[in-house]
Amino acid sequence: MNGGDPIIRVSNLERAFGDVRAVCGISFDVQAGEVIGFIGANGAGKTTTMRMMATLDIPTGGSIRICGYDVVEHPNEVRHRLGWMPDAYGTYDNTSVIEYLDFYGRAFGYKNVERRRRVDDVMEFTDLAVISDRPMNTLSKGMAQRLCLGRTLIHDPEVLVLDEPAAGLDPKARIEFKNLIRLLAGRGKTIFISSHILSELGEMCDQLLFIDAGRIVHHGDTASLRRNADAGVLVEVRTPGASTALVAWVQNNPGVAVVDESKDGARLRFDSAEPAFLAFNLRRMVMDGVEISGFSVVERRLEDAFVDILRDRERAK
Repeated sequence: MNGGDPIIRVSNLERAFGDVRAVCGISFDVQAGEVIGFIGANGAGKTTTMRMMATLDIPTGGSIRICGYDVVEHPNEVRHRLGWMPDAYGTYDNTSVIEYLDFYGRAFGYKNVERRRRVDDVMEFTDLAVISDRPMNTLSKGMAQRLCLGRTLIHDPEVLVLDEPAAGLDPKARIEFKNLIRLLAGRGKTIFISSHILSELGEMCDQLLFIDAGRIVHHGDTASLRRNADAGVLVEVRTPGASTALVAWVQNNPGVAVVDESKDGARLRFDSAEPAFLAFNLRRMVMDGVEISGFSVVERRLEDAFVDILRDRERAK
């Protein structure tokens, strides 16, 4: 791979299962050292794409190159350079944490001192050394995810492909896992990670890829999504009680829409971010009898951006 080439290159990738097209000609590049968030609803094509990247499925059309190697023509070269963490993996009775990792060290061909060193390094990094003798089928969800990550890191891959690694974790375990991802990014690993928790991806990722119905619908950084002028501006309006009157007012006034409601107000989307437009609508709310206890412009969330993109696609159809 030449120094300027992307470490991951996906070109016109397709995957069909009979008459169902799961992936529809997608293309994107990932540069070495980037952390990429891969976002999409269930059935959008995320896992199918990632399995093809990990050499576990064969494209119907197009190509994937990892570290300069085609995943179909040179799968073993790719596997030596890529670490795959699936969204679920099997557990084994009567197998301890260290035995599980040692097995994968053997599978990669490491022997004796080198294998032990790699297992020890992984256990130290994932903080599993203190439970090395514990049966793996007795681990908490958080510890099990660390073990799966440890397995992924045994051969010190350049590229990590992680499918929903934080799914089902409690808040503490999610924070700990996120910190591990940051440490890996700091070591220069290229990380391609899918998740339903968009706010966390926004904190970790350099770029975000949105996929819908097998097609890429956005590829860019989080800042551009949050400041998208075409999406208007979000305003949080707080009311002394229920938001019923506020929502009714919005329904009768063009240029304003309800994004979501809370027990004491709602987030509204205004078509224009001009201060005069916002001030005019605030005055109208008050004059029309809507009681307001607070009114503030808020940052657009990644969830809002994702929903907006899907809504625009539906309108285009």
